[in-house]
Amino acid sequence: MAMSLAEHYSSLSPASLLERTAAWREEDPLTDRPLMAESATPRSFAVPPGIEPVEFLQRFSSDEGGVKIEFAHGTTTLAFKFQHGVIVAVDSRATAGSWIASQTVKKVIEINPYLLGTMAGGAADCAYWERQLAFSCRVYELRNKERISVAAASKILSNMVYRYKGMGLSMGTMICGWDKKGPGLYYVDSDGSRLTHHMFSVGSGSTYAYGVLDSGYSYDLSVEEARDLGKRAIYHATHRDAYSGGVVNLYHMMETGWVKVSQTDVKELHYQYQDEKKLP
Repeated sequence: MAMSLAEHYSSLSPASLLERTAAWREEDPLTDRPLMAESATPRSFAVPPGIEPVEFLQRFSSDEGGVKIEFAHGTTTLAFKFQHGVIVAVDSRATAGSWIASQTVKKVIEINPYLLGTMAGGAADCAYWERQLAFSCRVYELRNKERISVAAASKILSNMVYRYKGMGLSMGTMICGWDKKGPGLYYVDSDGSRLTHHMFSVGSGSTYAYGVLDSGYSYDLSVEEARDLGKRAIYHATHRDAYSGGVVNLYHMMETGWVKVSQTDVKELHYQYQDEKKLP
C-alpha cells in the first residue's frame, strides 16, 4: 500500500512504528545485549566508555569532594516465620532527612502471588530492583513451567545488585514466600549480602521492633497471636523512632499465597494499647 509523504516521515506512521518495534525487540536501550536473548548474562545498564562508576561516585560520598550525596534513611519493616507461614509487617512513612515526605508509602512489593518483597533504604532502588526481580521470576516460570523457589528468587536479586556494589545503591529488603520446601525468608541488601533466618527487621526502627519480637516470638504462635505480634512490633517502633510512622500494613504468607490482613493507623493502635495497659 502506497504511503503519503507525511506518513513516510511521520514518527507515528505505521511503517515508523513497525521499525521501532523491530528495533526494540533486537536491542534494549538500557542494556548492551538483546532484551529477549536467552543468555544467562544478567541485564545491565550501559555505562559511557572510560568511566569507572565506583571511583566516579566516591568523591560525592567521601570527605574529599565539595559536593555530598548522603541519604538519610528511616523506616521499620519486619518479617518472621512461624508454624502457619510468614508474617510481614511494615510502616508507611517516607522521610527526606527530618522532613516527612509521605505517610502512605506501600513498602511491601507484591512480586507474584507467592512472593513478597519489603522496602527499606532508597525507595526508588527497592522498587526498581524488585520489579526487575518480578520480571526474572516470570521468565523463569515460563521457561521451566513451575514457580521459582524463594531461595532462587533471593539469589537472583542478590546477584543483580552485587554488580553495582559501591555505586550508591541503598536497599535492604526481605524476600518472603512459599515454595516446595514450605515458607521461606531471606534478607538481601545493596552490597549483595544474602542471609536466611526465622526473623528479620530492617530500618531505623528495627532495634525497637526486635525488642518486641524477641519478647513475644515463638514458632508455635497461633495465626492471631502472630499477626498481633507483627502489628505491636511496628507500632512500638513508630512510637520511638521519628522516621517511622503512618499505618501498619500487615501481610500473611500462606501455602495458598499471600493475603493482606490489615492496614491500621498507628494512632488507633496507640490508644488501643494504652487502654490495655490502663495508662492515663
